[in-house]
Amino acid sequence: MTRSKATPHGASQQESSAKIVIYTSAMCGFCVRAIRLLDSKKVDYQQIDVTMSPDLRAEMRMRAGGRHTVPQIFVNDRHVGDCDEIYALESAGRLDTILRP
Repeated sequence: MTRSKATPHGASQQESSAKIVIYTSAMCGFCVRAIRLLDSKKVDYQQIDVTMSPDLRAEMRMRAGGRHTVPQIFVNDRHVGDCDEIYALESAGRLDTILRP
């Protein structure tokens, strides 16, 4: 299942030209945290739920270099990492630069 998530105010308050994709699954606390961080940045992203789709999970694994846990986040087709990694980028002050190239 693919779902696009729009920011609460349409295109976004801060212009985002990056294509952001997050692979998630149902009942995943790390997925919820990662989505909450993306929402706080007011960026658009595409959410792909791999819960009931072995094909989508295989796609995610291939794109993520064999990683099989969710979430897996991509920005402009570059693998950024999982929940811990985007929070580390945020703590280092680097996430905004990645999300808004």
